[in-house]
Order: sequence, then structure tokens, then C-alpha cells
Amino acid sequence: MTTRVAVVGATGKMGTLAIRLIEESDEFELAAAIDSRGSLDEMIGADVVFDVTIPAVSQGVVEFAIANGITVVVGTSGWSADRISGLRALLGTDPASGVIIIPNFSVGSVLATSFAALAARFFDSIEIIEAHHASKIDSPSGTAVRTAELIGEARAAEGPVVAPHTDQRARGQQVWSVPIHSLRMKGVVAKQDVIFGGTGEILTISHETIAPTAYEAGILVALRAARNARGITVGLDKLIDLGTPR
Repeated sequence: MTTRVAVVGATGKMGTLAIRLIEESDEFELAAAIDSRGSLDEMIGADVVFDVTIPAVSQGVVEFAIANGITVVVGTSGWSADRISGLRALLGTDPASGVIIIPNFSVGSVLATSFAALAARFFDSIEIIEAHHASKIDSPSGTAVRTAELIGEARAAEGPVVAPHTDQRARGQQVWSVPIHSLRMKGVVAKQDVIFGGTGEILTISHETIAPTAYEAGILVALRAARNARGITVGLDKLIDLGTPR
């Protein structure tokens, strides 16, 4: 039995990619391709909604999906921990559907973020530089925000990172005490460097997306997981086996 997927943000790069993957797969069927002129009512009848819109639109898409008992995979940036917490009341204590929020569908990016969280306890000086294409509307990116959140959680016992002079605008935006610096430039797909400063050494964990094909495996993993999802899931790392360190 195929899974019917409604893609919202269908004419964007990620929406176009998702539609191609759905149409090429025997597991999924395109239920609707909704663009900025379409109605959210077109979601009705889908098993899963795939949201790749913009932050200002995404909230309404997710709330509509929840209200109609449809699980939604969110690939739109801007879903911080505070914003996600507001969805729990909408889903209730016994949710009939789920919300899967994926800041980045790249497996390499997920691994880099996991490595950064692992290193966070060992360095007090940590900053993030992220770069995306010039047409990306929001900053910092959802990936950078998620990375900073995980760094903050990993450092719960150690406390905030050391980030001097953050009252100056050029020092970036702090998320969980981690300064994030955003670049929006032509010629860039996506790149993130997490820089750790220590006594006598610098550690940089870097990931760069060079083509949108990097997102294909993650999109399919998320769509498969959505079939049985309930409640809120954040991050592709929750859907793949990263293994246990030996």
C-alpha cells in the first residue's frame, strides 16, 4: 500500500526535489502539490504532509495538518525549541498524528551536528559560522539553531560557552549562548563550521552541501518514518541509527 503525500511549497527547490522522489518511488504517491496560490484544504486525503515553505507560512501548515489528523514532515527552517513546545498542546496527550521536524535532511550534516554536541563538553569557547545561498530568507539557519541547542544541552553541567563582547552586533546572534554568524551568498548551497577554541588548539567541525542530492536519502527516511509517527520528533538523527561508540 502506497503512502499518499501532499507537498506544500511544491515549486521551491526542496519541494521539486521531494516531488521527484515521490514520483520515482513505489512506496509513495503524490496526493497534492500545493504552491503559494493553493489552498491548505488540498491536504485533505493525504496520509502525510511534507512542508517546505517559509517560516511565516509553516506554522499554519503544521497547525492545519494537526487539526485534520495528518502527520506532517517539516523541512522549513525557523522551528526553535520554544516554537516546537507550543505544538505539544495542540497534539494533546494521546496524539492521533505526528510532527517530524528535520532541520537538515543531509546525513552528513546530522553527523557533523552530533560530533559538535559530543565535543561541546570539552571546550568553553564555541562559535558557529553558517553559509547558505543568497535567496534563503531566514537566518540563522535551522541547522545552526539545532546545533546550538544540542551544544547547550550537552553543556548543561558546564554552563554557557565563553562568548565575550556579544553586545556588539558583529558578534552574531546568540542561541543557547553560542554565537552564530550567518552568510547569505551567491555560489553557496549550504555550509556550516562549528569552531571550538581551547588552550593551544582549535577544533573545527565542518560540513558542506555541494548539491541538493545530499538531501534525498534523508527525505525518504523521514517520509517512511511519518507513516507511524505520533507526537513530536526533532532531527534526522532520531530516525537513523548513528551507532553506539565502542
